[in-house]
Amino acid sequence: MPRKATVKRKTTETDITLALNLDGGGKSEVKTGIPFFDHMLTLFSKHGLFDLAIKAKGDLDVDFHHTVEDVGICIGEALKKTLKDKSGIRRYGTSSVPMMDALATVVLDIGGRPNLKLTAQSKSGGPSKRKGGFDIDLAREFLTALSNNAGIDLHVTLHYGRDLHHSIEAIFKALGRAMAEAVEKNPRIKGVLSTKGKL
Repeated sequence: MPRKATVKRKTTETDITLALNLDGGGKSEVKTGIPFFDHMLTLFSKHGLFDLAIKAKGDLDVDFHHTVEDVGICIGEALKKTLKDKSGIRRYGTSSVPMMDALATVVLDIGGRPNLKLTAQSKSGGPSKRKGGFDIDLAREFLTALSNNAGIDLHVTLHYGRDLHHSIEAIFKALGRAMAEAVEKNPRIKGVLSTKGKL
């Protein structure tokens, strides 16, 4: 059976509906009101081979922060729902992705312990340092929310990158590919991949 989940989240700041299919083919329909973020989530879906549908309305006139963080929360909750007791999954994933002048590596463990270590030079500050209002700091907010709500130990390294678009794109592609590896089922794994017997 395909591993699917739907999440709805409504606050005074955002209204989000999200559907995730871990066993899809990388199809996506993403509308957050932040075009650059839509592009990054589409890349995450494509390279992770997840089907992802997101419809989000947020207080973008205030800031992008609330929408970006809440989408991260919803994806994290959807992952948790689809994986249930995490029986049979590989648990760990790693991927390094080059993107022209940038190189990013993501290493993760879906082991129930939320943690984010992001090593990257911040590109926030002025309009020339942001792509469509998006920067490394907003990527950090998304990754933190994802890690906290899915229980992922997430290590992200942007080794280098001159262009901000390429840098963030490398991170999201690597995230999708590492996640695809971690959630893949292995018939040799009986129960969960832990000596504790629980993740």
